[in-house]
Amino acid sequence: MDTLINWLQTSFAPKINKINHNTWVVTIKDSIMQVLPFILLGSLFCVGAVVENYVKLPFSFWTPFGWTMGMISVLVAFLIPFNFCEKKRMRKNRLIAGATGLILFFITITPELVAEETVGFGSSAFGAGGMFCAMFTGIIVSIVFNLFGKFTFFKEDSAIPDFVRQWFDALLPIGLIVFTGFIVIQVLNVNIYAIISGIFMPLAGILNTWYGFILMSAIYCFIYSMGISTWVLTPVSQPVKLTSIATNLSLVAAGTATVANLNMYTETLMFGTYMWIGGVGCTLPLVIMLATSKSKKLKALGRACLGPAIFNINEPVVFGCIAFNPIMMIPMWISGVVIPALTWVFCKVIPLAPIPEIQFEMWYCPYPISTWISTQGSLQGVLFAIVTVVVSSLIWYPFFKTYEKQSIEEEVLAG
Repeated sequence: MDTLINWLQTSFAPKINKINHNTWVVTIKDSIMQVLPFILLGSLFCVGAVVENYVKLPFSFWTPFGWTMGMISVLVAFLIPFNFCEKKRMRKNRLIAGATGLILFFITITPELVAEETVGFGSSAFGAGGMFCAMFTGIIVSIVFNLFGKFTFFKEDSAIPDFVRQWFDALLPIGLIVFTGFIVIQVLNVNIYAIISGIFMPLAGILNTWYGFILMSAIYCFIYSMGISTWVLTPVSQPVKLTSIATNLSLVAAGTATVANLNMYTETLMFGTYMWIGGVGCTLPLVIMLATSKSKKLKALGRACLGPAIFNINEPVVFGCIAFNPIMMIPMWISGVVIPALTWVFCKVIPLAPIPEIQFEMWYCPYPISTWISTQGSLQGVLFAIVTVVVSSLIWYPFFKTYEKQSIEEEVLAG
């Protein structure tokens, strides 16, 4: 065990952290994080749309849902080039790069809009369905602007004002991007949107299988136990989650939603309904144990972590007693397999707990309130959330008692 921990500390974790700080990873991650307010607001509108089933309103909440959640790919297409230029200290080009990202994205999704015969902004390509495409076009624009970052038509001592020089210098990368996009997509009829969807959609299919669902959940817990934020997985996980929930919503709207075809790999189910009560790893039971511990150190830690844990914020407890603590890392790894497996069984195999049919991504909403909302008032859902807490408690308890005994002994020796 000591050999494993040493390898994780000295080799694995530094490499993952290096990836986590890579300019491209940070750019994509930050860009997706910056659209979270729109996703969260879209969640509220989605919940509001449920009210329409019971109360007749003079308007539909699905309309503002479309203008928030339904526009996230457009926002990402702008933000990736914008943030890349910001991080590469090409601030003078960031707005132009962002605007160019929008244009290339619109060019790229045009064949999809034509095929759908979509009027206005109703296509899924603008929302979750176009996330991978928006990421692709954003990266292409970023690469081109990076190549021309130091290019200028003018000499250092030119008398032409800086803002005019900036306009002319930006013509080349903008022209190259727009003209190439036009030739490839409009003239050569290459459907980039379909190609990208064909490449990445299998990922959504894998993560919505029992083995993909469990494996990805285990990876969350594994890297988090080493103090590596799970946000590092955002560029891969978030687009799939959004695509999954968008598919669920379309199935519900069409009246064809069933246990068999509803997706499990969604933010709503994982962070707002059953699994990660108290945060990734289902750590609320651990925090309660710490808060009632016989060890003064652990009791103080638990009481400090209790408030955040109720709102599913578990960084304090993770960094306070789990990260790189061999005793407490193991139960987090076990939880990363057992809890998602249990959830899959009782949502899919023995469908006692309902799969959420709405989008509710207020992950900071306390359980079981969030479970009640996301399952639209299902008592079975709430009962299963309680079962999850019980199972998680059984996983954490023996390891906690071992750690508590060690801590008490240390306190006695310290006087």
